[in-house]
Amino acid sequence: MSPFLVVSILIVYFAALIAISYFTSRGADTNTFFTANRQSPWYLVAFGMIGSSLSGVTFISVPGAVGKVGFGYFQVVLGYLLGYWVIMGILLPLYYRLNLISIYTFLEQRFSFWSYKTGAAFFLVSRTIGSSLRLYLAATVLQLFLFDVWHVPFIVTVATTIVLIWIYTFKGGVKTIVWTDSFQTLFLVTAVCVAVWEITHKLGMTVPEMLSTIKSSQYARMFYTDDPNSPMFFWKQFLGGAFITISMTGLDQEIMQKNLTCKNLGEAQKNMFWFSLTLVTVNLLFLILGALLYLYSAKFNLPIPAASDELFPRLALNELGLGVGIFFLLGIIASSYASADSALAGLTTSFCIDFLDFKHKDEATKRRQKFIVHVGFSLLFLLIIVIFREINERSVIDAVLNIAGYTYGPLLGLFTFGIFTKRVVNDKLVPFVCLASPALSYLLSLNSESWFGGYKIGLEVLLINGAITFLGLWLVSKAPSAKAVVS
Repeated sequence: MSPFLVVSILIVYFAALIAISYFTSRGADTNTFFTANRQSPWYLVAFGMIGSSLSGVTFISVPGAVGKVGFGYFQVVLGYLLGYWVIMGILLPLYYRLNLISIYTFLEQRFSFWSYKTGAAFFLVSRTIGSSLRLYLAATVLQLFLFDVWHVPFIVTVATTIVLIWIYTFKGGVKTIVWTDSFQTLFLVTAVCVAVWEITHKLGMTVPEMLSTIKSSQYARMFYTDDPNSPMFFWKQFLGGAFITISMTGLDQEIMQKNLTCKNLGEAQKNMFWFSLTLVTVNLLFLILGALLYLYSAKFNLPIPAASDELFPRLALNELGLGVGIFFLLGIIASSYASADSALAGLTTSFCIDFLDFKHKDEATKRRQKFIVHVGFSLLFLLIIVIFREINERSVIDAVLNIAGYTYGPLLGLFTFGIFTKRVVNDKLVPFVCLASPALSYLLSLNSESWFGGYKIGLEVLLINGAITFLGLWLVSKAPSAKAVVS
């Protein structure tokens, strides 16, 4: 694929996003930026959330990981399904009942000032790092297959992509993102379908033959139930997936902000139900694609890259034809930017609502401060991506899930304690509990094999982290007074 064609695709693609932004942000104020005036159609939110939930990590890392663990990632996906239904039944009713803009204001209502600020701060750290790594993946692909040819520095590639995201999100915010995410999801799903179809054709198979070949291949293993000490053990992956979803979706301002733009609770729950089923199907399609990539490489004696994240990009852009290459480029851009743009809006919303006390300010002040915060998080994305490029030695999906286990654990513990107990915490001690929990979790993870007879902690570190936070909160709390219970 020529660099000229790649640039042409990028120009047309971003022109379409900017056009969507123009039409959706007319007459927008800060309330529109944060809530979309609570008028988003549920089906549009559901479809768009596929793109922002999958991201470029799923688009590249999940197919590449099939070479190591087969369809084992589907164990996590099944856990995701359980997690989404917990969100639908417990968290969404809570958020709508309290009419929240930032979901972390629940912590202020339930506990007090320091719990609220601690929860919001952990979200800011979690989402900033996670979204930066997702965007890093897209920038790396563009650098490898386009800008390296032109000797463009990586930092210029990253800065350009972030500026483009900022341009089409700075005014309309979440209202624009609901529409652009749907636009981008369309390209993401189409890209993986085109790749699966083309590889099946090049292998000389029908679809039933392709599925039969994958089933009998070394890549078909889905469930790991024989070794509880393995990080791939089913219950570790399943429960890890469930709690990752509860934490990274249900307790995440970026994702829940879009759910809260629906007109009412019923539509938000309908959105979550259909989104969860569709997401499972799309993830299965990515795993099928991964198996096909390895089968194709084996048949035509193509080398497997040392970094599994590079397998799909190399084949799509060099081996599978122009059509697959074009849709791959559209898919990786769509998946990465659908995640990054909503993250930028979610982070801006959380910081403005949770730390700048927007409810007591006039519209002109809100606009000015929102602009500064929006720019600030864009620059922070750039800094994190550049640093990660220098130190990264692992698959991006591994890095994202590993970091999430430590940063979202305190949020899981805080919300669980707040929802399922009535105890009164010593609010000033909450930040110390939430800082100590990831540190203790990391210590356990680092020494689990030697301390627990070979047992290696994997995704369940999130659950362990949340449990330690819950226990810590219990220790710094007391039972409510009789008067409080009656009231």
